[in-house]
Order: sequence, then C-alpha cells, then structure tokens
Amino acid sequence: MPRRISTLFVVVGVFALCILFFTLPSTVPTTSTLSKTLAEHKITLPKYADLSLPKYTDKLNPFRPASHKPPEQKNSHYGGSSWYSNWNWRSPFSSATTMDDIRSLLPPVKERTPVYCYYDTTIERDAATKDAESALLLTWRRAWWAQGFKPVILSSVEAMNNPLYTVMQGAEMSPTLKKDVMKWLAWENMGGGLLADYKLFPMGPRQEHLLSFLRRGDFPELTRWEDLGGGLFAGPQATIAKVMAEALQNRGKKTAKDLISAVSSDNFRVDPSHEAIAHYDRKTVEKLYPKIAEGNSATRAQSLQSLNTLINYHLQNTWQDHFSDGVAVLKPFPVHTTTLIEPAVELAKRLASCHDSPIPASCPPNLPKCTPCVSSYPMKISTPARYRNKTQLYTIAVVPHPYTLRVLDAFRSDIDIAYFRRDTQRDYWLYRVFQEVLGTGITASARVVTFKDTVAAEYATSRSLWLTEEEDDPQQDVDWWVGFAVPKDVTDDGKSETPVPGPERRPKPIHDPADGPVPDDIELAREPELLRKAREVRKSKLESDVRLREVAEAWNLADTEAWRFAKAFLARSRSERHEWEKEESKFAGGAGRDTTDDRQSGRVRWKDDE
Repeated sequence: MPRRISTLFVVVGVFALCILFFTLPSTVPTTSTLSKTLAEHKITLPKYADLSLPKYTDKLNPFRPASHKPPEQKNSHYGGSSWYSNWNWRSPFSSATTMDDIRSLLPPVKERTPVYCYYDTTIERDAATKDAESALLLTWRRAWWAQGFKPVILSSVEAMNNPLYTVMQGAEMSPTLKKDVMKWLAWENMGGGLLADYKLFPMGPRQEHLLSFLRRGDFPELTRWEDLGGGLFAGPQATIAKVMAEALQNRGKKTAKDLISAVSSDNFRVDPSHEAIAHYDRKTVEKLYPKIAEGNSATRAQSLQSLNTLINYHLQNTWQDHFSDGVAVLKPFPVHTTTLIEPAVELAKRLASCHDSPIPASCPPNLPKCTPCVSSYPMKISTPARYRNKTQLYTIAVVPHPYTLRVLDAFRSDIDIAYFRRDTQRDYWLYRVFQEVLGTGITASARVVTFKDTVAAEYATSRSLWLTEEEDDPQQDVDWWVGFAVPKDVTDDGKSETPVPGPERRPKPIHDPADGPVPDDIELAREPELLRKAREVRKSKLESDVRLREVAEAWNLADTEAWRFAKAFLARSRSERHEWEKEESKFAGGAGRDTTDDRQSGRVRWKDDE
C-alpha cells in the first residue's frame, strides 16, 4: 500500500510539471512586451487631501509644526480669568485651540434680542415716585435679561431724533395719543423689533414657545397680542414707519387715545397666545389686586412700591413652580466638603424661601392656577452626590480646584507630589458628578465635554449654576441669573414650637440618606482651616507650592479644565452684564440702574486667582 501511494504522488508531480512547461511560453510576455505593459499600467495612489480624516487629528499630533497663539479678543479678561470665544468650544481641552494653559475656550457670546420700553423723563415727579419707578424699571430689566434679552429703556431723546417728530409737532392730537406716538417714534428710531410696556414681564420658563420666538428677533409682520392692549408689539422698522405715517395723516385722530385706535386694524396681526407674559396695567391691578391699586388709600409712590414687591414675589413663585423638584446642591465628595459648598447651600435656601408680598398667596395674571409660595412648605433642598439631568430640578454646584479638593478629601494640608501619584484617582470629581448620567466606561475627555454642555448650552444657564470655590458671595449676581430679587434673609417656616421640651430634647430633623452622611462636629470645625491653607498654597509664589499646584493640575487635566471653564464662563457673564450696565446708565437719566452693583459701589468681590 505505501508503494502505491508513492507511485501516485510521482505521477501527479510529473503531470503538474508538464502542464507548467507547455503553458508558460503562451502566458509570459517577452521582455519588450512586458516592459510596455508595465509602462502603460498606471497605479493611482490616494492623495492626503482625499482622505476624510478628522480635522482635529493634526492638533493631536505632537510632531506638528509650531503654531501661533490666536490673538486676544476684546473684553476677554475679568477677575483673574481669560477666555477665547470660538465655535470649537466643545473641544475637551482648551489648550488645543488657545495654545496656552491660561485661556479657556468658551462658546461665542449669543447676541441678545433688544426689547425696548419707553419712559418719559420729561414728566415732573417727586423723589419718592421717581425712586419707585426706577426700582420697577430695574425689576423689568432684570426679568428680561434673565430670559436672554437685552432690555433697553428709551426716552424722549430717541423720539426727537426721528424725522417724523417734526410732523407730529404740527399735528393736532390728544395728549394721550401724543404720548403714545412719542413711544412709537422712539421705537422706530431704534430700528423696530420688540416694544414692551415697563409693567409687562416674562412670566414663564425660558424654553416657553412665545419667549423662544421673541428671542429669535425675526418679526416680518407688525404683531400685537390679544388682551394685552398696547403692552407688547413686534415688527420691522418699515412697517412701523408706515403705520405712524397713517396715524399722523388720519383726520379722525383727534378722538383717538392711542395709536392702535388711530389706524386701521388691518395693520396688525393679532396673536391670541401669550401664556408666558404677565401685564400689570392699571385695569389688571384694579381688578385682581385692588389692595395695592393707586387711590385706594395709597399714593402713586406707595402703589408702585407695592406693585414692584408683588411682581418680584410672582417672578420667584413662577420660578419655584417650574422647578417643582427643588434645588440640588451637588456634593460629590460627601465627607469633608461641607464648608466648601456652604455658600451654595445658603444661596439655595434663599431661592427656596418666600419673597415678601403685599398680597400673600396671590398668583400672576397669566397663571391664575399657580401654587403660591408658603413658608411652611418651602422648596426641597438636597445635596446629592451625582448630577441629575431633570427639567424640574435646579442644580447649584461648586467646582473646586484639584489641589483644594485633594486637601479636603485627604483631610490634611501636608500632601505632597507622591500623594497624587500613589493615592488619588485622576479626574475623580468629574467622574463622580456624571457617574449617574454617563456611567463608568466613559473617558475623562468625554466627561469634560458633557460638563461644558451642562454649563454653557442654550438652556443650561436657566437650569443650573456652576460656581467656583473662589466665589464667597454668589448673591451679588444671582438676581440677574434667575430674574428676580432673591430674598436676602431666609424666612422662618412659620411653624410654632412649644417651649417644652427644650431645644436639646427636641427631635432632630429627619436626614435623607441620599444627601450623604451627617458631618461630624469636630471634623466640620477643621474644614475652614484646611480650606484656607489650600487657597494659600494655590496663590503662593514659592517654587515648591507652584510645583505642587502644577502637579495637581497635570494629574487631573479634565478636572482642571472644568474648573477653569466654569470660572471663565461666570467671569464673562459678569463682564458682559457690567459693560451693558455701564453703557445703559448713560441714558434715560439712569432710570432702572442697579445701584447695588458691586462695580458701581467700588467693591470688587470677585477674587483674582492667576
């Protein structure tokens, strides 16, 4: 049998050699033919430009050619922070674009749609009335600013700059119509857009449909809203000028009391929906809030003061109704960070308390079925360890510097470089904050991008507030973030307690385990000193302290990026508002100016931290 297999292999091998020998001459070309064939054959190699590679791969190439830093932008420094506004702000690390470790990459400042109101500065007023009207104008500006608009107060100066002003001077009309026409002259002179009465307020969530439409600033038609009278108008400049010319040429205008009745109704598109707008005109106040109406044992100044207090109460009550799940103050490290988040907790208590009101338990005119704020049932305040992306929950967080966080977590101030490398996890603050939202299998780069979206996305600023540990007094700007005057003192819950048993024998408040462990009194007393020492090291110029700070930042690149981003975003928000305040204070006699602004009073609370 083996001999037969060997014979078979020999026969197969000879057959294969014969086939190869007889077929090669016909398939293999000669030398000249082969050369010609290879010369005519073109091999197309893909070009680098044709490769669809992501543009950011070049930035990640450590061997790329050196690049110049992007130039500094105007008004890009404030309070020890600097930034560079760019559409690439969602990059995990700002240094990839800014080419330095100082500037933070922020989203471009979104242009605010102007909303105008008219305030006649030519009318003689006593000091009390003038102050009351100015306070009401401040409330109006604050409410519209928090909703993403740029409130502007117009006066007779803008009206007199309109070419139609001379035409109006020679026309016969009633004093009330003339006052209304002056408002329209000032509005048309500014280019149209939005015109609101200074007693008309946005009273609803930021994402409400009408407010979103108004924020876009695109008004192709002249529009007014049903049941608001002359409270709110929107339209283009050309149409406004056309309607005003018609009103001035109308012979029957002598009996008209406002511009709406002096022109044809076909000039206006009437919108019936305005659920997020509250108008506190005279008729509304006399009907719904007669207690504070002018003339009912109240002077004009007293009536305006009471109305301003009532509107602030309604604005806060509407805000609390929207965040029905309460206020969450993040505490991702439950132990030894109580002092760190104490300013945020104090702010949460003020937001959850009830504002003073001349008519307690009342509702805004556009929300008659609201849930009034009652001191005995305040908003819930929690201190969860994880961020929850819930529409009905307002979040306040304190973003710590990595070195400060590690000092508090270790509960000692003598940590060294070896401690970071041997005993700490990298970027652990971001990991804990977004563990519930992103899970555990996400890189630090992805977490910092989520953090930036949470801080600076379109509707993020109305649902959360991200402070930094340098912020000793967040109260200074919070009124402009939420749109109402936050109570300065926390009100009592209104519940009476019997004198017996004594305070030491009364039952302790029920603690929610989800808020973390109750801090030990002895350890809690040590936290302020540790926090102070950590801040001293961060501000120190000693080489050893600088080296330790740099190691903390290098070991926690994502946490450091989050800290710088939050600090710069908050600083730019303040810079934007202060520049706007400074410019607007020059007009309308300074009416509606925020006299408590720290910059105007010469006090700067923002801590420089290079």
